[in-house]
Amino acid sequence: MKQDKSLQFGRYLEDFKEGDIYNHFPGKTITESDNNLFSLLTMNHHPVHLDAKYASTKTHGQILVVGTLVFSLVTGMTVRDVSGRAIANLSYHEIKHHAPVFLGDTIFAKTEVLSVRESKTKSDRGIVKVLTEAFNQDNIKVLSFSRSVLIPKK
Repeated sequence: MKQDKSLQFGRYLEDFKEGDIYNHFPGKTITESDNNLFSLLTMNHHPVHLDAKYASTKTHGQILVVGTLVFSLVTGMTVRDVSGRAIANLSYHEIKHHAPVFLGDTIFAKTEVLSVRESKTKSDRGIVKVLTEAFNQDNIKVLSFSRSVLIPKK
């Protein structure tokens, strides 16, 4: 039976080309429930993430979404296109929060392939380095990071 390309989950090393850009779909609107649950699960109980009255007296005047939630969400958004077949995520580099994220913001992401190389020790795999950027509904960049992923060959 022939596999439907629309069901593809991840890529092999040979499928990555330096300079390729993947626009990840769908975006994600961050709800108060998302932020509260993530804050509680990760034991980040800072009131700027949970208490609207407290947050109203701080710099942004409203609840801020936890930065690691944004990072986790964006990483997850890339899995289908980048790491769906990965052997391992080897490292994350230069994680930068460029702008705040608020409840109700919708996050979109895109990834550029920075480099592709075969493994020096194992012939059945290689390393792909990518740069991922995330934007809100107003096309304001809110996050960027690069990572190196160990990917199998076909």
